[in-house]
Amino acid sequence: MRTIIIAEAGVNHNGNIENAKKLIKKAAEAGADFVKFQTFKADSLVSKRAKKAKYQLSAKNSDEKDQYTMLKKLEIPLEWYPILINCCEKNGIKFLSTGFDEKSIDYLDSLNMSYIKIPSGEITNLPYLIHVAKNKKRLLFLQGCVMNMKLNKH
Repeated sequence: MRTIIIAEAGVNHNGNIENAKKLIKKAAEAGADFVKFQTFKADSLVSKRAKKAKYQLSAKNSDEKDQYTMLKKLEIPLEWYPILINCCEKNGIKFLSTGFDEKSIDYLDSLNMSYIKIPSGEITNLPYLIHVAKNKKRLLFLQGCVMNMKLNKH
């Protein structure tokens, strides 16, 4: 059995589809089997009054005052998904995304993805896991070493 390599693109697209495409190309060039993004709606993850964590406050290129505004900018619009999936196909890599809420899981399921990646923070969320299990997809629970991809700013 061969090891499957998943490149973590996450939210490093920074709300820019061209960045997302570059992350896909870099992941493919690196020989990854999958490139993984994150699918969520800020409205279902965080309160509009939630303050940013200390490490988020010190992040470069982040002038948002609260978590909601920050996450809202990092949502992947639905119209991007066919474009990103097509970009993956053209570059010989598979698309994967972590769904952080039930609606996101349902949307990803509608894209006929082979796997559903469970976010680390949800591995004890029984209602979430039951909802995901109803899709009858292969589930990925990954924990441990993660190398985060960032775009060079030359």
